[in-house]
Amino acid sequence: MVNQKYTADVLVVGGGTGGTAAAIQAARRGAKTILVSEFSWLGGMLTSAGVSAPDGNELAAFQTGLWGAFLQELQHRQIGGLDNSWVSFFSYDPRLGAEIFADWVQELSNLHWISGRVPLEVFRGENCITSVRFADFIVEAKIIIDGTELGDLLALGEIPYCWGWELQSEWKEPSAPVEFNSLTERYPLQAPTWVVIMQDFGEAVAPEIPVAPNYNPSQFVGAWDDYGAERFLNYGRLPQGLLMINWPICGNDYGESVGRLIESEASKREFLQECRWHSQNFAHYIQNQLGRRYGLAEEVFPHTPTAFALHPYYRESRRLVGLTTVREQDILPMAEGRVASIYPDTIAIGNYANDHHYPGFTLPLQPKSIRWGGRWTGTPFTIPYRCLIPAATDGLLVCEKNISVSHIANGATRLQPVVMGIGQAAGMAAAMCVELGVQPRDLPVRALQEALLQDLHSPAAIIPLFDSLPDRPEWLHWQIYYLDEPQAYPLSGNCPAAYLNKSDRLEQKNDCFTGVFHRLNQQDYKYTIATPIQYQGQVWQLVTLRSHIDDLLQTTVSEQLMTVRGRLNHSGHWLLIEDIGKLPK
Repeated sequence: MVNQKYTADVLVVGGGTGGTAAAIQAARRGAKTILVSEFSWLGGMLTSAGVSAPDGNELAAFQTGLWGAFLQELQHRQIGGLDNSWVSFFSYDPRLGAEIFADWVQELSNLHWISGRVPLEVFRGENCITSVRFADFIVEAKIIIDGTELGDLLALGEIPYCWGWELQSEWKEPSAPVEFNSLTERYPLQAPTWVVIMQDFGEAVAPEIPVAPNYNPSQFVGAWDDYGAERFLNYGRLPQGLLMINWPICGNDYGESVGRLIESEASKREFLQECRWHSQNFAHYIQNQLGRRYGLAEEVFPHTPTAFALHPYYRESRRLVGLTTVREQDILPMAEGRVASIYPDTIAIGNYANDHHYPGFTLPLQPKSIRWGGRWTGTPFTIPYRCLIPAATDGLLVCEKNISVSHIANGATRLQPVVMGIGQAAGMAAAMCVELGVQPRDLPVRALQEALLQDLHSPAAIIPLFDSLPDRPEWLHWQIYYLDEPQAYPLSGNCPAAYLNKSDRLEQKNDCFTGVFHRLNQQDYKYTIATPIQYQGQVWQLVTLRSHIDDLLQTTVSEQLMTVRGRLNHSGHWLLIEDIGKLPK
């Protein structure tokens, strides 16, 4: 029974990665904001879904906006640093991530957070969304943002959306299927994963992990055959012996009749139960195969059982029919380049590979990965503002996997840092719409872009440039220059100036190493350590996230003595370089 009515400038429904960022940014801009979340943790993929080893936007130049601020907070708060896993350069205890978001929200007196509620009804006035009903209250707002994991407001508000695959004839995407087939029928969208956190108990014996219904060990046979048990476990290693289990190869991706997620509440509950059982059975299989040294982690998430995330890691949802649709072509590199073309209304950036998950099937996709800094990374691309706006409905913005994007391109736009940037842009846009008294489609895009670039708290890059850091005085100049002169945007992704990426601010807790540099191939480097003595004679892979270091590595002569400052990652067996000593001429 509805017993209370709230009014706000901005209402954000959903406390996931995008929704949390949107609410924080809208409130920081000055809008009276209400955030309503289903779960007691904010942050979605980064926290409550347990994927605390995020992918994408890892290069130093792309660590901007709220994403960059989040990484800095993690570095300050997490004892032992973020170099724990090999799937990501940043892995952390999810409890710490949730704590950061809660602290940011608490600092804002004009942001009211209500948890434990889901939207039940959307109200419209003519062609405009005006309010949302929850179990015991209604919120009326000037601008409403859908930050739900599955695009729930789109369905409740009868706003046109897409679900599943498009054929090649729709958008001319090179990797889209020519016709519907057994794959598109079995998996209408990417498989979710219910993350489970396991614990390395060392010499102790872990409690036995019980078998859940539907246990079929043959599903998991060969899960780590190509990696070995140790490397498999280190994939998502977190601090304090915690192990994030989010494994796609004969692992805990689950997509059986995944369409049930939007058929009915009963069918959704049925799917979610099976999804969690599947992860429990994978954890049981791991323990059965690798020993009772490994068990379920204790007291990680704020519910029982505490080793399982609060909800699945959703890779895809309902997708808005917006003013612009991001297609596969828009995230692929330009001819003879290593960056995608930029949207004139760009409001966020990403650079991850196009990654799709279908259990038991690998989808062939156009390549968008590049070698950079001694390793693989992804072609940088931009997100347009118009893909956040419904084609024919006012009063609403979206900020999650529910943007206007094709099924194929969603494999790159769904990643945590990209969604966080989309959320920051949506929150800024909503607050500015309130200030100017306009609808999202009428907001001057250039004003939004400049507001993001010049935000007092967390300025966000909207043009991907490999060699430009936001703490350098030239950064804003080059961002605005390429907004004004998009035809001048370089195929290399580099500014026409040397070493802009060389910042005086180095990451904390860097160690000094001396050793011999080896060039195995282009962008493939090894390093034989001479000192410190405990690593003497060991050979490590050299990688960097900094552009000026990337440039130096490309020109360094093989078999040369080199002094570096950086950090060892034992799971990935790489040395992450933050600085290089003066090289001999």
